Amino acid sequence: MTRARHGTGGGGVAWRGRDLWRRAVLEGAGRGLAAAWRGRRSSHSRSRFESRHCSIPRTSLKSQIPPQHVPVSRSPPRDTEPGDPTTLSVPSGLGKTPLPVGPNVILRRNGQQHCRQKRMQCHTNNMRAGDRPEAEQDEAPLLAQQPSSRTGLCSAHYGLALVLHISLFMAYMLRVSLSIAIVAMTNSSHPHSWSGSAPHSSYPGFAQEGVIFPAQYTLWAKWAPPLERSRLMNIADAGCTFGTFFALLVAGIICQNLGWPFVFYIFGGVGCAWCFCWFLLVYEDPAHHPWISAGEQEYIVLALAHQSSSHGLSLPLVAMAKSLPLWAITIACFCTDWLFYMLLTSMPTFMSNVLHFDLGENGLLSSLPYVGNGLGHILAGLLADFFLARRVLGTAAVRKLFSALGMLLPAIFLVAVPYIRCNSTVVVVLLTLALTIISMTGAGININHIDIAPRYAGFLLGITNTFGIVAGIIAPTAIGLLISQDLQTGWRNAFFISAALNMFGLVFYLAFGSGTIQDWAREDTAVQ
Repeated sequence: MTRARHGTGGGGVAWRGRDLWRRAVLEGAGRGLAAAWRGRRSSHSRSRFESRHCSIPRTSLKSQIPPQHVPVSRSPPRDTEPGDPTTLSVPSGLGKTPLPVGPNVILRRNGQQHCRQKRMQCHTNNMRAGDRPEAEQDEAPLLAQQPSSRTGLCSAHYGLALVLHISLFMAYMLRVSLSIAIVAMTNSSHPHSWSGSAPHSSYPGFAQEGVIFPAQYTLWAKWAPPLERSRLMNIADAGCTFGTFFALLVAGIICQNLGWPFVFYIFGGVGCAWCFCWFLLVYEDPAHHPWISAGEQEYIVLALAHQSSSHGLSLPLVAMAKSLPLWAITIACFCTDWLFYMLLTSMPTFMSNVLHFDLGENGLLSSLPYVGNGLGHILAGLLADFFLARRVLGTAAVRKLFSALGMLLPAIFLVAVPYIRCNSTVVVVLLTLALTIISMTGAGININHIDIAPRYAGFLLGITNTFGIVAGIIAPTAIGLLISQDLQTGWRNAFFISAALNMFGLVFYLAFGSGTIQDWAREDTAVQ
């Protein structure tokens, strides 16, 4: 009995152990079948959805589904019926293991949401492009031209900027040295005589300036991509002030040690030698350049494809005369050149007569504004192209911003000078800053001609430059008349008049300036 009961009890325990082991095996198999079923349905649903609804890579949809754990419960959920096809039954005795279709639903929802977002984004972009003003649509080709391959400083168009920089350096060096030599020649008949003061007139060399800059702008209309136009042209223009600075330092030394005739011999010989380099290194456009790379040539041609850079003999003079953007540039150039030439020609006189500086002993002090002006040109060009390349501002906004900086701040400094004349150092700093900051217009009104009419850039610069030269002739004469009556009051009135003219030119340019190609400057309009 005891053995039987013991045996029966042992058999019952063994049977319960085998039953538990079987249930565990079946439950594991059920879970494996459920996972396989979920994977098969998910894969099938995903491929069917991708083929029907949206061409989205499978990895992108898969990455959007967070890993989820579907628990296996022994009792069906409340909202699941026993015969529901969305549940998978395992063998009896183990209960029902409901397998919701959550992954498929999530997959379908994520895919539909992704497609819906893409369609809405495309629709929004199209609406934005259609709702933009006409001026912004015209500026779009300028801002959208990105170089396919970055061209470095050794490229052909940067080489042209360097050649033009040296050429303008030579031109202004000849211009200033001629002024110094004339002063030394007329002050004394002795060839080694030199007073040590800078010339107070900028008239010599006006004819030289009248032909150089229009030719330079005609070249840049064919060589300068829109997103590099400011830096290239300002690097070239910086040669003007650096050449002036160099001539002021060297020409006086030559006059004192060798005599004024050697100023003509040395500077004239260097200028003639550079002419040969000019004819060897400069070409009309990228298509005729023998050493330009194919990638750079393609980049420049594509960047300038929206504009035509040749006009032949046709000039829409009537349309030019009616163009407010052109008048805005012309008036702004007149007012800016008035202030610039006033400072350039009268600053030595003011420092000598009012501040009592000895310019012969402080030659570096009188030359600092030229160094600052040259560095300001380069900095303004780099900043302007940075704003255009990053699409921070449009072309018109960039031109107006730098014109405002180059015209407003010098006007403020000039107004402040008469009230702080007791402090000579502060006055010199303000005048130097005025001549330095006025170089910001190099990235504004000075190159706006190419923005509004690249086909006529050289001709338009000739027009605006004529008004600027007239201002450079009138300004020193008017200041001479003002200070001849009363020294202190005359200088104060001279500064106030220059500041007022600058403010008027700035307001007019901000109101009517533009950064888009004008209708009369387009090729199809010119042909008609």
